[in-house]
Amino acid sequence: MTTDLAAFAAERGVKYFMISYTDLFGGQRAKLVPAQAIAEMQEDGAGFAGFATWLDLTPAHPDVFAIPDASSVIQLPWKKDVAWVAADCVMEDAPIAQAPRVVLKRLIKEAAEAGLRVKTGVEPEFFLITPDGQAISDAADTAEKPCYDQQAVMRRYDVIAEICDAMLELGWKPYQNDHEDANGQFEMNWEYDDALATADKHSFFKFLVKSIAEKHGLRATFMPKPFKGLTGNGCHAHISVWSTDGKTNAFADKSKDFGLSDQGRTFLGGIMKHASALAAITNPTVNSYKRINAPRTVSGATWAPNSVTWTGNNRTHMVRVPGPGRFELRLPDGAVNPYLLQAVIIAAGLSGIRSKADPGPHSDINMYEDGHTITDAPKLPLNLLDALRAYEADPEFMETMGSEFSAAFLKMKHREWNNYCAQFTAWEHDTTLDI
Repeated sequence: MTTDLAAFAAERGVKYFMISYTDLFGGQRAKLVPAQAIAEMQEDGAGFAGFATWLDLTPAHPDVFAIPDASSVIQLPWKKDVAWVAADCVMEDAPIAQAPRVVLKRLIKEAAEAGLRVKTGVEPEFFLITPDGQAISDAADTAEKPCYDQQAVMRRYDVIAEICDAMLELGWKPYQNDHEDANGQFEMNWEYDDALATADKHSFFKFLVKSIAEKHGLRATFMPKPFKGLTGNGCHAHISVWSTDGKTNAFADKSKDFGLSDQGRTFLGGIMKHASALAAITNPTVNSYKRINAPRTVSGATWAPNSVTWTGNNRTHMVRVPGPGRFELRLPDGAVNPYLLQAVIIAAGLSGIRSKADPGPHSDINMYEDGHTITDAPKLPLNLLDALRAYEADPEFMETMGSEFSAAFLKMKHREWNNYCAQFTAWEHDTTLDI
């Protein structure tokens, strides 16, 4: 594990470091620092004006300093003289409590104090589109059932292979790449890891994919629902929890239903208990709710949940338990903040363990065909405002996530919603001009 960035630069021929942090809205912010200055930056951090990014700060606040975490450093596979390094935000020598990576690290520490080590894998989906963002980039990708389309994935071989080669070089152990359920959509999978490592990799992955797409004259988008009628971009999370030494799966018990231990069941109970509040963070944009509450797509299914239900190995529910000792949360979408995704999983799970939450009965039905027959399961929020209100109505979860973070997040997201509501749309013009 790297501890000295100056030595890393000398050994690898790195000329510049991108000291990067992720703000509340998932925006990736960075300063490009010459290697000759990295020793000082590793000690003191790179300075930013917090108000200039999506943090709840004013121009009067002191500087934000992004302290690079050397253990996260990645030499850019496509530009070897540059290295990326994730950073933690501090102000006046104290961690900024609303900063997403700080939130996650605090919750990881709480889990460790409870004897738990959360490991996750993510499945971020994305579209390769034209540079103007108006259409998918492959005009020949028109199949009604495009998922796993052999020809379509090979037409984008140069892009997908370069991204996968980069992950192989970085030691992420990628294991499969495919054309997804929408025309122009792809998914790439790599091995699961500790929650912080997964968050750092997820953050870098988005940068990697966008950069390689641009190199090939294309554009990549993780937008939840970029095209009407097509399946949206999900970001499913696979979750398991281990002993602090990482050797024993604390959720695995083959004698129990679904191979899920009593503790694992209460962790799942926390996810179910706080699901509506979770949505504000796992589905953080106005557009997110075009995916969750979408009508049937061209391919025949949205592959997104709209109710708070769980199941065994059934992809039509919000949570599925595909095997002993782990489960998949299918709620998050492509807009999710990589650090806050991991944070809400841990926060909800810890809440469930502490309160011995019962996830309730599982269901085996096809939710896309027979979901209307389940009348006692809460519906997920219809829009961002409903999700924000659900978050505000869950003080236990707000406190677990951190009061300062929750206040900042809600303030800025309500402002975003109000800005959206002030926009005039073509739909309004088309449907009410002659009213």
